[in-house]
Order: sequence, then structure tokens, then C-alpha cells
Amino acid sequence: MTTRPEGNVFVVLFRGVGGFTQLPVAKLREALAKAGFSNVSTYINSGNAVLISDKERTQTQELVAEVARRDLGFDKDIMLVSHDEWRQIIDDNPFPEAVERPTTLHVFVLRDAPGQEAVQALASRATGEGVHIRGNVLYLHVPDGFSASRLPPVVDRTLKTVSTARNWRTVLALGKMAGDAGTGE
Repeated sequence: MTTRPEGNVFVVLFRGVGGFTQLPVAKLREALAKAGFSNVSTYINSGNAVLISDKERTQTQELVAEVARRDLGFDKDIMLVSHDEWRQIIDDNPFPEAVERPTTLHVFVLRDAPGQEAVQALASRATGEGVHIRGNVLYLHVPDGFSASRLPPVVDRTLKTVSTARNWRTVLALGKMAGDAGTGE
């Protein structure tokens, strides 16, 4: 029988990884484990991790940021989402028709929930994309592909916050990893 690890399960999203900014996942896993986090796992080489922390969200986020800065030279925004919140993101998907083409559906985790005026400003810029915001989560359905959409580059500026986006395939993979971390498997 497997025992459930103690602590809070978090999905950790590192903003701005890719291109010239790399975050070596083996070193990241090692550094986070050394800092005291348990069940640390990473998903692809683009700034995704799952871990268990005996600390609350703010303390966990501060420690992850400190470790990333000190041990990996990474000094960009980091978003933390609890496992329960991540499950809610998956369950609340307003674009079920996009699930069959998971690279056309993206979830943006926003640092702050935008005001209604900002939400309307972003929605008014959509030209065929589906835009839905719930709290600090933006769902963006881009039937013609992410790179064809003019919305992603203006999300932060229009919503007046900082965000990081993952496609639906990654969202589901991180959800599974978070579930596995929480059960000790």
C-alpha cells in the first residue's frame, strides 16, 4: 500500500522558458529536491514542474524563485497553481470541442484577475479565436493555431497583468503528474 505524501501539491509554471532562455530540467529537479520539496517531477524542457511542499503557496513560490535564481540563474516570473485549482482548470474548460486538437486550446495562468474592462478589450480583439476568462485563468481557443493568432502577444498588455500559457496537452499532462504526486505513485 502506498502512503500519501504530506504537504501541498503545486504545479509550477516558469514564465519565458524557451528560445534563448533554457531551464535544464535535471538540474531543476535536483535543485528543488535539495531545497526540501518532495515528489519533484518536470514535464518537457519548457518550464513545467510538479512538487509537494510543506509550506503554503507564498512561501513555496518565494523558495522556488530563490532556488531558480541562485542555482540556475533563472530570474523571471513563476506561477504556482494548487492541484485542486489545476483540476478545476481542466473541469471548467469552456471549449470542449477543442480537446480533440489539444494544441489549439491554451490556458494562460494570470498573476492577477483582470478587470471587466480589460477582459472586454481582449475579447474585442478576437478574430475567430475563443476567449474565456474565469478569475485568473484565460482559456484561448485558436482554431487556426497559436502562431496564427494576434492575441497571445497582447494578452499581458491588454489584461494589465503577467501570464504564462500552456497548451491543452501540457495542461492534461501536468494534471496527471500532480495527481500522481499527491498519491505517492
